[in-house]
Amino acid sequence: MRYRVAAAQYPIDRLGGWDAYATKLTRWVDEAASAGASLGVFPEYGAMELASLDPATMGDLALSIETVSALLPRVDALHGELAARTGMHILAASAPRKDADGRFRNAARLFAPSGKVGVQDKLVMTRFEREQWHIAAGDRLRVFDTALGKIAVNICYDSEFPLLARACVEAGAELLLVPSCTDTMHGYWRVRIGAQARALEGQCYAVHSPTVGEAEWSPAVDVNRGAAGIYGPPDRGIPEDGVLAVGAEGTGQWVFAEVDTARVADLRADGGVLNARHWAEQPGGGALPAVEIVDLR
Repeated sequence: MRYRVAAAQYPIDRLGGWDAYATKLTRWVDEAASAGASLGVFPEYGAMELASLDPATMGDLALSIETVSALLPRVDALHGELAARTGMHILAASAPRKDADGRFRNAARLFAPSGKVGVQDKLVMTRFEREQWHIAAGDRLRVFDTALGKIAVNICYDSEFPLLARACVEAGAELLLVPSCTDTMHGYWRVRIGAQARALEGQCYAVHSPTVGEAEWSPAVDVNRGAAGIYGPPDRGIPEDGVLAVGAEGTGQWVFAEVDTARVADLRADGGVLNARHWAEQPGGGALPAVEIVDLR
């Protein structure tokens, strides 16, 4: 299946109220849909701009996390409406979600036009999340079976750990979504290199969506560096460097590229190299995390 993917270079804005957020998100989704995208990918922690809806608490890290988590039902309802209206699959910007145990987890939600929703929590926390945010890790990997093929999500730092993506590839993933939030170019390049490496190893596509710009009012996402990119394995029918598209660093924009799941199958069966097939031949290549398949058709 061939379709167009849109990866957001998403600026963190100080919003004047809920209507400002709804207008912004609707404008972004409508722009991607008008450009022919079947899938739109928003970044990690892009939802933290919602903390600005409460000026009294937005400068406090813990309280801003509480504010955003409390808004998630409303945020998700809006994404569901937009997915249904446009016919797009939408990976919403990830957000801290407060769970029954009282702890927060970094949750990315994939909305299908069918009305179904899949959730992937981040599994490996960065130092900032562990030491300052106190965000807890999720406990399972998922692959989403969609009308666009099998899609997996590795949130930011997760993309730097090969066994996570490999388990998803073993479960049939053809497209790996990598939402990120990094405050230095070092961080951006770590995630980008991870995304491209995972595309190489799994002979699949990787879609990288970062936050960009400055938000001095936020203790969580005050500086954001990166460029959106769509990558594939450097092989037949893919650019020599594996880069299908990449944005201009720091600029708020969509980055678009065509992907073809039939090419994934073709390269895994008869590519110039057979990384996906030969994975198990490396010493210790057999032990992988369990993966849950979620039907979003």
